[in-house]
Amino acid sequence: MVKTIFDLVGRAAREGGETVLGLKDLDTHACYMLYGVLQPGEPPRLLKPGVGHEEIICVVAGSLELEHDGQKLVLQAGQAVHLVGEETWRASAPGPLEARYVAAGGHGQGGHGHGHHGHDDHDHHDH
Repeated sequence: MVKTIFDLVGRAAREGGETVLGLKDLDTHACYMLYGVLQPGEPPRLLKPGVGHEEIICVVAGSLELEHDGQKLVLQAGQAVHLVGEETWRASAPGPLEARYVAAGGHGQGGHGHGHHGHDDHDHHDH
């Protein structure tokens, strides 16, 4: 089977700072991955897996500040956090460097609760 190489850096630049590698690319509902870039001073981005989903957010460069219900986390490159369902975090790049992150996701134990969401339309990660 021939494997495809996906240019996530180029796609993220063309798609407003975040791209989803999901159903349209992989032809599967089992998993998906997001690649995102946030610049210091850029408005916060909402990170929310969505009903029936879980994601591991891993910072690959810079630092990423996450805020949710009064809790603040600052992740450095190589650190990760686990998000579940409707849990919504505001992500920003505290600087001085841009933050690059990956969100690896899949279906939680509750299953896929909202039909055939393809993870390509960004409706669970808002800008």
